[in-house]
Amino acid sequence: MDYAQEHVTTLHDLTDPTPDAPLADSAVVIPIAGDSVGAVTPEYIFAPLERAGPGEVVVPLRAPAEVVAGFREWAAQFDLQVTTVWCDAPALSGLLEEHDLGGPTGKGRDVWLGLGIAADRADFVAVHDADATTYAASTVPRLLAPLAMDHEFVKGYYARVEGGQLYGRLVRLFIAPLVRALEERHAHPFVRYLEAFRYPLAGEFAFTADAARRIRSQRAWGLEIGMLGETYAQVGPERSAQVDLGLHQHDHKPVGGRGGLSSMSEQVGAALLRAVEEAGVDPEYETLTERYRAAGERLVDQYAADASFNSLTYDAEAEYEQVEAYAAGIQRPGPDMRLPAWEDVDLSPAAVVETARAARMEAVDGDAD
Repeated sequence: MDYAQEHVTTLHDLTDPTPDAPLADSAVVIPIAGDSVGAVTPEYIFAPLERAGPGEVVVPLRAPAEVVAGFREWAAQFDLQVTTVWCDAPALSGLLEEHDLGGPTGKGRDVWLGLGIAADRADFVAVHDADATTYAASTVPRLLAPLAMDHEFVKGYYARVEGGQLYGRLVRLFIAPLVRALEERHAHPFVRYLEAFRYPLAGEFAFTADAARRIRSQRAWGLEIGMLGETYAQVGPERSAQVDLGLHQHDHKPVGGRGGLSSMSEQVGAALLRAVEEAGVDPEYETLTERYRAAGERLVDQYAADASFNSLTYDAEAEYEQVEAYAAGIQRPGPDMRLPAWEDVDLSPAAVVETARAARMEAVDGDAD
């Protein structure tokens, strides 16, 4: 049984707990995107969330206006206070431009909008993705409980095993060996902090409202790993924790193609390496790619042994190929496009909600709160 501690406080699933948590004082942010009502209405998320009973749910929703209207009608069946923010509203983009916050859109921007609104309305904020088919009513209490134990940031972790094989490929085959390659040369506190998180790309995390307002955000992919650079600087290891969320199953992406894991790895790698540089670590780019390859190949051998031990299917050659594909994305980060911390902007979260609401009502004839 695993009860080992890491450089950050690590809370284990030893008894299938649903711990006491400050649910009534919390808001849960769930970013959702889709082109149809069926694609944005995950009952397997909202039914357990209704049983958990947070104070509020904030849904930054990237979808056509008519889909937003359909989502709101669907969400009304649950005993939850749901605030829907239409992230595609042209008026919202205009409002952000007015405050020098314009730029590329994506999951990171959606979460940033949700964080600002949630932190303005609640003392504690949890964030999680909407595609986990193994979601349970205990997920949010587990994320929030450490915040009542003097922690300011909590990250979820879990096992990615489905259909008799290992998933979590971007973590296993890109982030883990890249951090190992950095650790080989740098006994730096930030590298140690990164290494402590068992699933650094988890989309499940929580903050105190005060901490949430101090965090800068990536605009698209790289949100989760970039956030660890922010939490290291703003919260530190002593106020960071991670919590076991059990077995996790959700949608799988292809390796190649637009939106595939290879293209994602470029943005994720840039966010990680920018955070490393800001912490004062020289990644030594001249040798980093080769060090990454060596660490990745060693990990593939280790995963193969683990898969065999557990009678899982494992294609080592395909995993070596993924390591090579991800290696091409290791390079110096480009221009910094991050959104600033909410405490550093002159934009009101209430203005975001009202602008998105008015745009939705105008787009969908007569739909009102």
